Amino acid sequence: MKLLEDALAIPEPSETERLGIIKSYEICFELAWKGIKDYLESQGLDPKFPRETIKSAIQTGILADEDAWMRALTDRNLMVHTYDEKAAMAVEKTIRENYHPLLKKLAVFFDEASQQQGG
Repeated sequence: MKLLEDALAIPEPSETERLGIIKSYEICFELAWKGIKDYLESQGLDPKFPRETIKSAIQTGILADEDAWMRALTDRNLMVHTYDEKAAMAVEKTIRENYHPLLKKLAVFFDEASQQQGG
């Protein structure tokens, strides 16, 4: 998350910096859904895939905005498999405005859950 936040601090990134933002986002998203999956498993649920994990997290109240998380998943998948500068610019803007705040809210959830469990 720190690398993503550092990259997002660049107000007008170059193409290379934009790639760094997108790659950092991909890593954060991957860790986010796997962290949610692990948490859900500790609660007795057993999601297998990102979409299923997100839907379970919505149902259990871990996540609040299903549409936003599904768009985040779709954009992550798009950027992993293709690169188009115009699409990259649009995704970078969306990462800044929408996906980074989603990931920050999730980080707060995990921090609070960790504190409730004593560490």
